[in-house]
Amino acid sequence: MARLAPLARFGGLVASDLRDVTADPAALDSAGWWAVVVGYEGRVLCARFGDVRPDPRPAARRARRWRGPDPGAWTSSLDRAGYVARVHRIREHIAAGDVYQVNLCRILTAPLPPAAADTADADALGAVLARGNPAPYAGVVRLPAHGVEVATASPELYLRRTGRTAESRPIKGTGRTAADLTAKDRAENVMIVDLVRNDLGRLCTPGSVTVPALCAVEEHPGLVHLVSTVRGEPAPGAGWAELIGATFPAGSITGAPKSSALRLIDQLETAPRGPYCGAVGWVDADRGTGELAVGIRTFWIDRGAAGGPALRFGTGAGITWGSDAEREWRETELKASRLLGVASEREVTSGGTVRS
Repeated sequence: MARLAPLARFGGLVASDLRDVTADPAALDSAGWWAVVVGYEGRVLCARFGDVRPDPRPAARRARRWRGPDPGAWTSSLDRAGYVARVHRIREHIAAGDVYQVNLCRILTAPLPPAAADTADADALGAVLARGNPAPYAGVVRLPAHGVEVATASPELYLRRTGRTAESRPIKGTGRTAADLTAKDRAENVMIVDLVRNDLGRLCTPGSVTVPALCAVEEHPGLVHLVSTVRGEPAPGAGWAELIGATFPAGSITGAPKSSALRLIDQLETAPRGPYCGAVGWVDADRGTGELAVGIRTFWIDRGAAGGPALRFGTGAGITWGSDAEREWRETELKASRLLGVASEREVTSGGTVRS
C-alpha cells in the first residue's frame, strides 16, 4: 500500500508536517501543537506537527474514500452469555464489598474488505463518522509508522486544560431517551463524579475542585447521556504528565474504587482495550490549552490482526449492584449499533439495527 502521510484532525483543524514523536507526556508542556493518543493499557504517543491550519477539504470528499466492513462480519470478544455471566460475577464482588462499580467492556472486530484493506484510511472513516454521528470531541490521528490509526466520535471530555483550569466531564447513564434514565444511572453518575473529584483533588489547589453541573441530560445521535462537570485549578508545577498520571484511566470507564475496579477488569475482560477507553485529543503547548477525550465511540485499524487488516471498536456498560445483566448487555448494543452501521456504510434504523 502507499504510505499514508502522518495527520491529525480535531476541532476544524488539520495538522501535518510531523516533527516529533515521543512517549513522554511532559513534552506537552514544552512547545508546539501535539496530537495525543494514550491507550487504556498505558501506551502514550504524543506527536508534534509543524503545520496546523483550518481544514480546507470538505468531509464529504474524504468520506467517499472509505470502504467499511460488512455489517454481518463483526465479532465480539465477549458474547451475550459471556457478558451476562461476568455481570453476575461483578455483582458478587459488590456483595462482598470488594468494589462498588465496574465498567465491563467488550471489543468488536471486523475484517476490512479485501479490496480496501491495504488502502483503508482512518481519516476517511473520521469523515464518515462526522457525517453520520457528529460528536463534540471527534477527531483523527493517523500515524501508520507508529501503529496508530484512530478515528473517534467521542462524546466525553476526559481532560480540558485552559491556562490554570482543568476540567473533566464524566458520562454515566445512557438511554434511548431521557425517560429511559433511571435512579441507578444517576447514582452511578454521582459515584463517578466523586471519583473524578478525588483524582483531580490529588494535584489541584485545595478548595478549588468544584462540580458546576451534576447529572445534566445531553442528547447525542441515537441516545442520551447523563453528564457532569468537574473543575479544578492544578497546583503550580502540575503539568500534563502529572494530570494524566493522577487521573488516568478515566473514572467513567473503570469504576469505583478505581484500583479494585481495574483488578476486576483485568480478570474478566478477554481482549486488550487499546485506544478504546484511553485518551485521544490535542494539546497546544504554546497557548497552554488542550482537550483530551475519553476514547469511547472510537475505531482503530489493526494492520497486524490475524487474517489481515481489521477494524476494531469497543463498547461497555457500568455495572453496579442495581444492574440487570440483560439490560447492561442491551446498553452495550445500543452504544455500538449506530456507530457500526455508520462505519459499515449502512443505514441505522431507529431501533438500532443495521439495514443494507
